[in-house]
Amino acid sequence: MASYNMMVKDVIKKSDVLLEVVDARFPDETRNSDVERLVKRSGKPLIIVLNKCDLVSKEKLEASKSRLSKVAPAVFVSVKERFGTTMLRHKILEVANMRGKNVLVGSLGYPNTGKSSVINGVSGKTKASTSSVSGHTKGVQLVNAGSKIMFLDTPGVIPFADNDEYIQGLLGVKDATHLNDPIGVAMRIVEKFREENPNALEEFYNIDIRDLMIDEVLEMIGLECNFLKKKGEIDEGRTATRIINDWQKGSLLT
Repeated sequence: MASYNMMVKDVIKKSDVLLEVVDARFPDETRNSDVERLVKRSGKPLIIVLNKCDLVSKEKLEASKSRLSKVAPAVFVSVKERFGTTMLRHKILEVANMRGKNVLVGSLGYPNTGKSSVINGVSGKTKASTSSVSGHTKGVQLVNAGSKIMFLDTPGVIPFADNDEYIQGLLGVKDATHLNDPIGVAMRIVEKFREENPNALEEFYNIDIRDLMIDEVLEMIGLECNFLKKKGEIDEGRTATRIINDWQKGSLLT
């Protein structure tokens, strides 16, 4: 934790502009208020990058942007769909206001939010090393993105608190087999859909969740998937694993 804090403070000190890369599917959970306070205290511009926007409905994106824009300018990006990277480049140059000088951009965020992928999207080439494995980036890398923009690609990665297993499941940092409480994580995912987009959950699993409790929704999904034990009971473990896998693979969309 101490080395992480030193790394973050050093990146903020060196950079002209800071990016906080969050997952567009759950931006509030993947923001970090401590990092945002440090950037604000530095007086340097902050841009919130909502990455993986191709996995989120337009209505939810607009609602997130409206809310987050009160904190800092927000830009949608989908590296997979090659969307938003040019807009992000323009926003970096706009907020930096360096008038022809090189702009050094620091990127910060949780594991698996796609910081290195965003950098590559803006650069137009695979310059920052990427991997689906959490914590892949080792050390601080300097990446030339062209057009007066240089990136500081950091290893991270904001560390998780002891009680952040739900976030690790959402981000795919841990798959279902490595979670201590996969059923609890799956129930949180179901709860999230109930609050934000119940129709998407119903259509994906071909179920009707009206007036059902969270544990009852889990059972209904297990029944629909035919995940039954020998005595006909719902196999909650297999059901939870299916829900988490569907979410992490991007099949289950909000």
